Amino acid sequence: MSILIFGHKNPDTDSVASSIAFSNLKRKLGYETIPCVLGNISKESKFALDYFKVEHPKVIKNVKIQIKDLSYDKIEGISPNISILSAYKLMESKNIRTLPIVDENNKLLGIVTMKDIAMDLIKGDFYTLNTSLSNILNDLDGEILVGDEFLVFGKISVLAYYYETVKKGHLDKDSIIIVGDRYDIIEHCINSKVKLIILTGSKDLPEKYISLAKANHVPIISVPTDTYTTSKLINQCNYISSIMRRNIIKFDENEYIEEITDDVIVNNLRNYPIVRDNNIFLGFLGRKHLINPSKKKVILVDHNEYSQSAEGLNEAEILEIVDHHKIGDIYTSMPINFRNMPVGSTCTIIYNMFKEQNVDIDYKTAGILISGIISDTLLFKSPTTTVLDRKAVSELNEVVNIDINTFAMDMFKAGTSLEGFTIDEIFYRDFKEFNIEGTKAGMGQVFTLDIEDVFNRKDEFINFIEKVHEDKGYFLTLLVVTDILKEGSYLLYKCENNSLMSIAFGISEQGSFVENLVSRKKQVVPKISESIKIIK
Repeated sequence: MSILIFGHKNPDTDSVASSIAFSNLKRKLGYETIPCVLGNISKESKFALDYFKVEHPKVIKNVKIQIKDLSYDKIEGISPNISILSAYKLMESKNIRTLPIVDENNKLLGIVTMKDIAMDLIKGDFYTLNTSLSNILNDLDGEILVGDEFLVFGKISVLAYYYETVKKGHLDKDSIIIVGDRYDIIEHCINSKVKLIILTGSKDLPEKYISLAKANHVPIISVPTDTYTTSKLINQCNYISSIMRRNIIKFDENEYIEEITDDVIVNNLRNYPIVRDNNIFLGFLGRKHLINPSKKKVILVDHNEYSQSAEGLNEAEILEIVDHHKIGDIYTSMPINFRNMPVGSTCTIIYNMFKEQNVDIDYKTAGILISGIISDTLLFKSPTTTVLDRKAVSELNEVVNIDINTFAMDMFKAGTSLEGFTIDEIFYRDFKEFNIEGTKAGMGQVFTLDIEDVFNRKDEFINFIEKVHEDKGYFLTLLVVTDILKEGSYLLYKCENNSLMSIAFGISEQGSFVENLVSRKKQVVPKISESIKIIK
């Protein structure tokens, strides 16, 4: 099972870049990994990926356990045209109780169980045969005396009466005759142009009857079993499709186990077919597979809190965390590698892990690592910037050799344009929920060079913030609009305590500008935390 590596919800460039770069490192160390994101990537991230020609990561909705994560039984399907007896022998040889019936493209047609076969022996149609001649030959170990392969459909008759009695009966082109070496009856059947004659006991048939059968186009086969045994086995030569279940409960491999558990318990069946797109059969799921199911294996980068991570994280197996934020509330049942450093970007940490593992960094990986560091440190203007961040960019640029300032401005311009975005999209593009001093706060942050666009819609933003505030029950709902060039932020907010923003930032009006306020993590949250302590 591949390891999924992803950052936080509403992924920023550091989150996107670190998932890709760390996935590359892990693959070079021999792991099978997939870089992922928990939402659509931003324009800024897209610019960076496209600039360095890096494939976009996979978008995932959650990490809940799906059927495809389970070790369900892989069973090869059978054709609807094999016989009941052949299906039974296959089940006996492989010690299985249910067989899937599929078409030539492996699309599921139905299933058959051992119980279905047993019930057919008790309640089945013992007088109709619908199968192929080859099925009869295979199941009864027979050989063709007259005729060629053909589809056999008709009424079965075991002729054990006297010749005169048989003559008074009705034989026609739909009659399938089981008979021993009773030549007068065989001749009568040939002249009646029956569908098929099954000669029991491996008896020799005189040439005159062979010639007569050929002339009348009546097929004859010889089987080694006696008439009684042949009559008992003949209806088991029918197509398996004649007894298969067509209306069945089946599950798609992408369904979540939480959604199917009730169906499995209520219906109490032994096996449930698993299919993928276009009804392609994959295998069988039973109750046993829902006990201690295989979990998705994940590595978290650029976050370590449940509220910022993928839905269903509690159902996944966390293998490792690499982050530069404060320690959050995620816990594991087993020890894991947890790398946490007070630097400006997760990409800085991952760059140093490349160095520690003595793994060469290719052009694309170096490019996206630079992008992540520049983005999260605002080109080293953020107070979270460290010497390690600057050193990482300098050394990585020896690989890509670009003008850092020009690239950064181009990336910021691409990423900060708000044209075409709704109020909702802008507010949530980089949104995080925090628990600060026992209160719940929701904070969005947007970096832009287009401040005018925000203030043209100021009232709309305030109304939206008030609605979110009420719906979520936050103590504080805040949008930090950061002007990269002015190195400060405009604040739009709703708070349960009117004095909080004045104490924290010295403002009393919506949209006030706070100089040198650029980091939500290192400046905004700490100031709010200290101010809440004061007002409590």
